[in-house]
Amino acid sequence: MSQTTIELMAPAGSFESLQAAIQGGANSVYFGVEQLNMRTKSTHNFILDDLEEIVKICTQNNLKSYLTLNTILYDHDISLMKRIVDACKDTGVSAVIASDHAVMNYAKKIGQTVHISTQCNITNIDSVEFYANFADVMVLSRELSLLQVESINKEIKRREITGPSGSLVRTEIFGHGALCMAVSGKCYLSLHSNFSSANRGACVQNCRKSYIVTDKDTGYELEVDNEYIMSAKDLCTIDFLDKIIESGISVLKIEGRGRSADYVNITTQCYREAIDSIQTGTYTREKVNAWKARLATVFNRGFWDGYYLGKLMGEWNDSYGSKATTRKVYVAKGRKYYEEAKVGEFLMEAQDLKIGDDICITGPTTGVIFTKIEELRVDNKPVIQVKKGAEFTFITPEKIRPSDKLYKIVEA
Repeated sequence: MSQTTIELMAPAGSFESLQAAIQGGANSVYFGVEQLNMRTKSTHNFILDDLEEIVKICTQNNLKSYLTLNTILYDHDISLMKRIVDACKDTGVSAVIASDHAVMNYAKKIGQTVHISTQCNITNIDSVEFYANFADVMVLSRELSLLQVESINKEIKRREITGPSGSLVRTEIFGHGALCMAVSGKCYLSLHSNFSSANRGACVQNCRKSYIVTDKDTGYELEVDNEYIMSAKDLCTIDFLDKIIESGISVLKIEGRGRSADYVNITTQCYREAIDSIQTGTYTREKVNAWKARLATVFNRGFWDGYYLGKLMGEWNDSYGSKATTRKVYVAKGRKYYEEAKVGEFLMEAQDLKIGDDICITGPTTGVIFTKIEELRVDNKPVIQVKKGAEFTFITPEKIRPSDKLYKIVEA
């Protein structure tokens, strides 16, 4: 095996997700600020004033921090772009993920490290050589096979292609999460239909919907009901992760800045365990099956291998929305935490909760806590069930904070 240690990068669309990534065992996180990133519409982006806190949290937890600045830019965006890159330099953000040459050029001028985004669609070694003028790390196109990825990595070593730091260029690929029907995400469908450009981070995801095809001459309508022919299943590589590592990549990226903290936590944790198992020689089919079952509990559109194993066509959804085997139902918010007793107090705002229920608690500082209700108390008296409007307590495995959200996990 050529390499066993790779950097596991997780998405952070919120402070909750940032903590969830840390708890899951990520080596790095990527996030967006303001509007010049590819998830402007689908997630609550951080603002420039958050950068210092994000970098502080990452530094304390030995994580690298990557800011996505990967939309196409127009002249009126340049001033904001420079402010963002300047802020990254000032606060110590590890790298800016860029696709527009304006970002690469400015970052190089001020000495801010750059990673090349998948939006640049790098599919060959000569493109790697070109972008090495700006970056030490580059995300390869999502449409490459593992043989092509391996070939590029071998050629980087053979040609001794180095980036601005003087080190050999490192490559990064997507390992898990949503895929787009367009090449490396460069889609114009949303712009044409809703005047909302995917390439400006404002995709409305109309490719995920069902459609009726109409014959313009006769008016005859045909509903496309067997497949959502523009909506790809989610990428999942955990069952051939050993082959991915053998291809020579340096960074494995989990997609999902628009997804919830529990998705980030479970997905990161599964891939962390898989990478560690490969390192220790304990990577087995039984473990893979268990990881895939856990991955299926959070948002997904079904899984497929992507193009890595040489498949010519995508695998498409047969229904709308998530195929997760479980779902979260909001029930309560945190009130206070009793340190000595390790007891959390909550206010039931919806539904009910009973002994034996599986729950998930999330919050900006708490991150994600998964546990099972073993005991419930109201007015310090044990009860079997708590209903809407009641204040209640139970022992929590970790500290909770006021306004943390408590969800009941149920079968989908």
